[in-house]
Amino acid sequence: MITAIVLIKTSVDRIPEIAEAIAALDSVSEVYSVTGTYDLIALVRVARHDDLADIIPGSISKIPGVEGTDTHVAFRTYSQHDLEAAFAIGLDA
Repeated sequence: MITAIVLIKTSVDRIPEIAEAIAALDSVSEVYSVTGTYDLIALVRVARHDDLADIIPGSISKIPGVEGTDTHVAFRTYSQHDLEAAFAIGLDA
């Protein structure tokens, strides 16, 4: 599974509607409204790199009010849940 973090600039008067439209897309797992340079951050999970072209420029960028995107592809995933599971190996509950 390939994960892309998509930083999104939008029309500020339509952030909730744009976030909902992005969240409704099949490969988008989460959308966050954030402070700073970007208005939204979306997590996109796909099976193949080619699928990123379908979802990011092919769908997200075409939503009315999306002004621009900056995409970062994850090399490796680290999470607190994974760390807790690793430390719990071999321990009795």
